[in-house]
Amino acid sequence: MKSGLIIIDQEDRALGTMDKLAAHKGGILHRAFSVFVFNSRGQLLLQQRALDKYHSGGKWTNTCCSHPRPGEHTEAAAHRRLFEEMGMECTLNYQFKFTYRAEVGNGLIEHECDHVFFATSDVLPIPDATEVANYKYIDIEVLAAELQNNPTQYSAWLQICFESVMERYRQIFKA
Repeated sequence: MKSGLIIIDQEDRALGTMDKLAAHKGGILHRAFSVFVFNSRGQLLLQQRALDKYHSGGKWTNTCCSHPRPGEHTEAAAHRRLFEEMGMECTLNYQFKFTYRAEVGNGLIEHECDHVFFATSDVLPIPDATEVANYKYIDIEVLAAELQNNPTQYSAWLQICFESVMERYRQIFKA
């Protein structure tokens, strides 16, 4: 089922809906979410976006990311997409949100208020091949170095929020 994105103001208040491609072509601010699933060893599950995605194809990114549908609570949308993309069900814990604007190729702009959720699971994913080309678990410190040394291999939003993700990760896993 295709539906529009939730267009928002700077305070994350819904203003209406817009076609997904039109919103990305116009760089219109909309609501999104990102899920970061860690295993019990503290490694982050990354996905490599399918090569034919309309933007950022082939780039490595967090476990799951997408947009809530109009009328759908953001956490419910995160659960839905985590299952659709990665075949996983986990307890999600809201961490923070951030707003960013980034050109992502093909004349498209991501301008999102991104709600970030963490989860812990040792269940292996069963990814949907139309969404995910590959996946891997990575130590967070290794990922930090990778983002510095090979930034073009990773999604813009992962690079932008990574410092905040690291801060929360250290509070949770290094406590």
